[in-house]
Amino acid sequence: MLNQVVLVGRLTADPEIITTETGKKKTVVNVAVNRPFKNSDGIYETDFIRCILWNGIAANTTEYCSKGDVVGIKGRIQTSSYEENNEKKYITEVIAERVSFVSSSNKKED
Repeated sequence: MLNQVVLVGRLTADPEIITTETGKKKTVVNVAVNRPFKNSDGIYETDFIRCILWNGIAANTTEYCSKGDVVGIKGRIQTSSYEENNEKKYITEVIAERVSFVSSSNKKED
């Protein structure tokens, strides 16, 4: 069996790092990926894919990337669920195993 995904797209916001209660570093980013075909109105649609980055990958992406930068992400799909107002909600996200910085506007200023 295989669970692998490769994405190339633009960051929709500046990555921000958080530290979990256990001391791990985590960054959640959304990557905008254009579909390779036009819809019936002649427009390319875009998927916004939630990606979770951990530890070193999270720190490097937060330091060197910002909104609009193109990144390549290799990882795996993970699903989970939770209850809200007696309704079961599902989440699908990509857990990043590798992030490549394809294009960057500039290194972030301190």
